[in-house]
Formats: sequence, structure tokens, C-alpha cells
Amino acid sequence: MSSISTGRMIDVSSDPVKGRVVWMPAKSVWISAMTPVAIIGGPLTFTWSAFAVFILLTAITICLGHSVGMHRLLIHRSFSAPIWLEHLLVYLGTLVGMAGPFGMIYAHDIRDWAQRQRDCHDLYAHRRSFFVDAFWQMHCAVALDRPPRFVLEERERGDRFYRLLEATWMAQQIPLGLLLFTLGGLPWLVWGIAVRISVSLTGHWLVGHFAHRNGHQGWSVDDVAVQGYNLPRFGLVTFGESFHGNHHAFPESARLGIEPGQLDLGWHFIRLLAGLGLASAIKLPHTIVPRKGLKRIEISEEAGGAHPVAQH
Repeated sequence: MSSISTGRMIDVSSDPVKGRVVWMPAKSVWISAMTPVAIIGGPLTFTWSAFAVFILLTAITICLGHSVGMHRLLIHRSFSAPIWLEHLLVYLGTLVGMAGPFGMIYAHDIRDWAQRQRDCHDLYAHRRSFFVDAFWQMHCAVALDRPPRFVLEERERGDRFYRLLEATWMAQQIPLGLLLFTLGGLPWLVWGIAVRISVSLTGHWLVGHFAHRNGHQGWSVDDVAVQGYNLPRFGLVTFGESFHGNHHAFPESARLGIEPGQLDLGWHFIRLLAGLGLASAIKLPHTIVPRKGLKRIEISEEAGGAHPVAQH
């Protein structure tokens, strides 16, 4: 099978299709421990202050941490920031509870590599039914028969802070949990840790599931296994991450909500950083090299459908 090398994934006669889905014990136990605590403990410990802590911490860790720090900065290098700020944002992204920085890079890059091939395993494509995909994505991984070689960049591999976060990413909840318990007791602890992590991980999967199956599509890419779709109604609560069709079209862009009316709070935060002199070398759709096979899709009212009309 002919494959395509992308970023940190180096092809060595790799095959993105053949492999088996394997249960990941640590990953599964982690989410399985958080979810029952959230479902049972959340209602029992509910207070408005605990709910406010949940909203605030979710916004900070998902928007500033995951979307801006992990995804746009560390993984895609869509802008540059001082190393202390990069470390802070990636630390906040680690607090989301998905993985450490290296684990997040690998999970993103192997999926991105697979989706760019002509075909890929069903797990990478979110092709299976709703509940099967939920179990696969949150409790399992694909063990490919012939995987690509994963090579971290030197600035990532040699960063001591990232190595520490990678080794202790689950334990990073402990200092935050102690602080929450000290300030607000059990309600703040349950809502600030278990409920937040459960909602964040489940929400991350839901966006990935639906944004790779159907929705608004302003762009298409030829000869790839998986297309990306936009979920405009969820732009606000995902801080711009639901505009996944745009992201497939322009993976290195710091701005995900590129169409009129697409609210992207992550992009507005990057603009704020730029105004403060803390973000530079910002990549946008018109400043990056277009993907091969990228086509604009326009809605034809006469034909009543979406049609790719031109290569970007």
C-alpha cells in the first residue's frame, strides 16, 4: 500500500488499514473511574459554586490548554510563543485529562497520518456505530500490523518539562484537586476534577465522531480516506474546535473559524496574545501552502447541493 509521510510520522512501508483494536488498560481505567464519580457524585454534591468552578476550569483547560496550547501551538506550531507561555498552556492542556504532551502528539499525528491515506482503519475514520466508536475511542487503540515510525522533534523530545508532564500527566490532577478541596470541599473536588474530566473527554470524542461523519463542508480534499466537517452550532462550547472541516483544509492555521459567522474563541485568545506581544509567526489560510487536492465547495441553489468548484 502506498502511504504518505506527514510531520512526525515517517512511512516505512506502512499500512494504515490492517491492524487490531486493543484494549488500553490505563486509559480505560482512568475514564472508567472518572465517569461513575461524575454521574453519581455530581448530583449528590451539586452547588452553584461548584458548577461555576466546573465551567471556569473547563473553559480554561479546554480553550487555553487543549485548543490553543496542545493543538494549535504544540502539535501544529500554528504560532510561536515564549517558552514559559508555551509550557503554561500545555500544562493547562494536560489538566484536561486526555494524555501527556507526547501522548497527545502521537494520538493526533497517527490519526492525521491515517486519515490522509486513500483508506484507513475504521477506528481512525470513526466509521463504526455510535457506541462501538465510543468504546474504541475512549478505551482502546489500534495496533497496526505495519505502523509508521513516530519521531518527536528535538525541541519536544529534549524538553524536561514535557518529559515530566508525560510521566506524571494523571498525577497532575492531585495538586489541583487538593487546592479545590481546600477552597470548596468535596463539591469543588468532584465538579472540578471528575465532572470536568468526564465531560471534556466525552465531549472531545463526540466532536471527533460527528465531525468526521457529516455536517457543513466548505472544503474537500481529494484522494483521502476521511473528510472533515464543520459543526457550526457547537463552535462556542468547543472554542472553535468543531470547525473541523476548516481544520482538515488548513491544518496549520491558527484560526479554525475562518468562514463568516464562525465563532472561534481560541483564535480570539491568540489575537489577544499577539496584541500583548506574546504570539508571533501566526499562520493563517492565506499564508500557508495549500494541501494537495484541496477544493472549495460552494452551495448551488439551482442544483440544490454542494459541489467542489475550484482548487485552492
